[in-house]
This record gives sequence, C-alpha cells and structure tokens, in this order.
Amino acid sequence: MSGGADTGAGAGASTASGSPLAERLTGLVRALRGHGIRIGPGETVDAAAVLEVLGLTDRERIREGLAAALLRADGQRAVFDATFELYFPLGVGELAGTRAGRARDRDELRDRLAEALAANDLAALTRLAGEAVDLLGGYGSPGSDGWSAHQTLDRLRPQTLLARILAEQRAGGAFGAGQGAGAGAGAGMGPGSASVFRSGPSYGSGFGSGSDSGSGGFTDRLDADEIRRRIEDFRDRVRTEARRRVAERRGADFIARRGVAPSADQVDFLVANREQLVELRRTVQPLARKLATRLGTRRRKAARGQIDIRRTLRRSLSTGGVPLRPAYRRHRPARPELVLLCDVSGSVAGFANFTMLLVQALRDQFSKVRVYAFVNRVDEVTHLVTTGEADPAGLGRRIAEEARLSGWHGSSDYGTALGEFAERHLDAVGPRTSVIVLGDARTNGFDPNVPALRRIAARARRVHWLNPEAPAQWGTGDSAAQVYAEVVDMHACRNARRLGELVTRLLPV
Repeated sequence: MSGGADTGAGAGASTASGSPLAERLTGLVRALRGHGIRIGPGETVDAAAVLEVLGLTDRERIREGLAAALLRADGQRAVFDATFELYFPLGVGELAGTRAGRARDRDELRDRLAEALAANDLAALTRLAGEAVDLLGGYGSPGSDGWSAHQTLDRLRPQTLLARILAEQRAGGAFGAGQGAGAGAGAGMGPGSASVFRSGPSYGSGFGSGSDSGSGGFTDRLDADEIRRRIEDFRDRVRTEARRRVAERRGADFIARRGVAPSADQVDFLVANREQLVELRRTVQPLARKLATRLGTRRRKAARGQIDIRRTLRRSLSTGGVPLRPAYRRHRPARPELVLLCDVSGSVAGFANFTMLLVQALRDQFSKVRVYAFVNRVDEVTHLVTTGEADPAGLGRRIAEEARLSGWHGSSDYGTALGEFAERHLDAVGPRTSVIVLGDARTNGFDPNVPALRRIAARARRVHWLNPEAPAQWGTGDSAAQVYAEVVDMHACRNARRLGELVTRLLPV
C-alpha cells in the first residue's frame, strides 16, 4: 500500500508479546538502543500503549506517537525517523502509486519531478522517489542484489532542476500556471514557505507572482532556497525508499545497524561532513549546560570534604558514643584554571573547533581559560574564541586568518609546537592549571620533542591529551601517540558524546 501503515498487522492487532506488531516495536526499540538512544522498559511499555490508543490507520500519527514516547532529545529525531521507516515502512515491495503512469525514461521522470517540486506536491514526490529508485537505482542481477540511492540521485541529478524551475516560475510558464500577477493561486505552498514573506495575498500561492518577479534580490533568493530545500527533501525520500527496499532483502535489523546515519553526538569528528559539523555546533550550548550541571554537582560533593574521624568521635560522646553527626574536613574550593592546546590543522580542525566552542561555553566554570592553537607554530587565540560566541561557524576561519600558526610549511609539527609553547607560553601554566592537548599526535615524521611535553606536565596540575583517533591507530605510521601517552594521560575522544563524558570526568572541581 502507498498511504496508510501497511505494517503487516491489522488495525485491531494487539501488542501482546509474540505478535508481529510487538516484534516490530521491540525491533525498533532495539535498533534505537543500538544507536545510543537510551530507552528503558517503561518507555517501551508506553510506546505499546500509544499503538493501542492510536491504532494503525494513520502512519504519521503512529510516528509522532512513538517519537513522543521513546525520545528525550531533539537530536535523536533524525535517527528515529530513518529507523521508523524500516520497521513501519510505507509499504511492501513496489509502491502501488508508482505502477500507474510510470515514467518511460529519465527525461520524462525529470519533467514530472520538476513539476512536483514547483508545486511542492508531497504525495507526487513520494511516488516519484519510488519510480526513480525502480528505474535508476537497481544494480546487479534482478532479485539478488540491491538498490542504490547514490546511483539513483547521480543519474537523476535533481539538483540541476533548480535553474529550470526558477526560470519557469519567473516566466509564468507551466509551473507557474494559475499564479496570477500579484495574487497567484497556484497549489502547494503552505504556511512556513518562502511565499509568506511576500506582501499582498500571495500567501498560499505558488512561486513567481508578477509583482515580485521584477524585484529580484531578496525574494529571488528566498525562492531559490525554498527549491533547494524541496530538492533536498526529495533526496531524503529517495534514500528512504532505497533503504526500505534493501531492508526487505537483507532485514531491517541489518540495515538499521549499517544504513542509518548516527546522531550528531556520535559522529566521528574525523569523518564528519559539513552538515554534521553544523549540527554539532547546535549541540554546544545544550551540552555545555548539561556539563555545567554535572560539574556543579561534583563541586558541591567535593566541598563536603572527608570525614574527620577525631571530631566525629568527639561529637559522638554527646550521643552515647553513636556517631550520629559526622564531622567533615572542609576545604575551600577554588575554581580551576584551564589551558587548551589545540592542533587546528585540516585533519583535526573540526574536533578542535568544537572543543574550543564547548570550553568557551563552559568558561564560567573556571577562574581562567586560555586557548592556544598550533599547526607547527603556537599562537594564543583566547580572544578569538571568547569573542566568537556570536559566530561559532566562523571560528576556524578567524583563527586561520588572524593567528600565526605555521612557519615555512603547512604540515602539523607537534615537536616544534610543544617546544615553542614550553619556551614562550609556559607562564600560563601553574600549579592550579589543568592542560588539555587536542590532536591526533601525528608528527608528519618530525621529532615529537617529548622533553617539551615533560616540562609542561611538570609545571601543571594535570595534563590530559584527547585524541580523536581510535587507540588501535595510535603508534601507526607517523603517530607519536604512544610516546606521548607515556608522559601524560591520553584518552580516545572520537565524538561529542565521548567528549562530554571526558569533560565531566577529567576536569578538576
């Protein structure tokens, strides 16, 4: 079926243990747990109750109901949606809507896709995604291999339709049919689309009203952005359709493990693409608030101090020798100082930038924070990080433009950078200072200069090294990680979740 939830269970099916619907639900929960989403038995029972109440007639209601019962954070929604499509698919096999009026070739499919994108016809886009995968996405021998979203999109190239759609809408052509001057009545645009920014009664109309066509500039950019958004939405539909078809052959559990992208906080820093890094930056402030709460809890517990046995026994004399009121050796807590030493060369820049933003968001937890960046020369960038709160996306660019980070070559050189820090900036490190080094410890064949790191460690309260590479890669090739790990504590830190755990555990209170 192409519309409602063809979940393999009737609308009146119960969620009793062993039923197909219960197996789908537990499979969904198991897959979500595999992606790091914490779901307990209570949430699973709640999700079963949601299915009982909502029934199986409306697939989107099921999706929203299960999301409300199972998820705790906005960042988990993308993983949930992709996994939901595998366990509660839109249909089985070829979707019914794709059989009627199937495109004969790629050009006809592109023509229909352009019309659907212009009209923002979501039902048509879903059908066209199925047709596109069926026509262009198959590989190998029929019935034995699979379907490829990458191949489908590479052959269809929907992104190249942008200029065509915009030209048609400006000319008032086929895609703009029914869109009269100033007050078009085209279908498809709803609230929240670009047209809501136009003046006049064009709300709810299609693109390219006559009064706006000559204004260019701002409205043109809005229209272009809206078309790009629709194209990206269509690309997601193609990916979902390809995953659904492959899951029918190889099993939903397998595709959920291998074919669903992890949430932003579990993406490896070293392989994160631009969109994932943007999503990571959005998590900085929520993560900083959570970490600040944990650090505050640790600080309150640390302020109690240890039990003073002598004073406790003396107090117990008033209660017949029973130590009802323990006495503590209280100490006066002082906020620690923090120095970050960050490798911002290309391979690890995303990791360093995210960590700098996180520390900047946590600066209230420390009495002093100083940040140094290096490629093969060291420069202090504290002022750039501190003033970069309004534009976190531009932090890496500002550091590259304003700091002196490299000498006669552009490769990272940990030995030279550590030596320069020990010579010129060691006064930033004191007995209350914790130093955190960020980098993969790959020296490009240069001397690792371990004595310089020893000088820093001897002066600091603690030195931790956060390495975005897996421990299995330490010491391979030009990596000096194992050499440095003999001097300071080195921790693998491959994603934002692990970084949060390390920050909570390692930072002094």
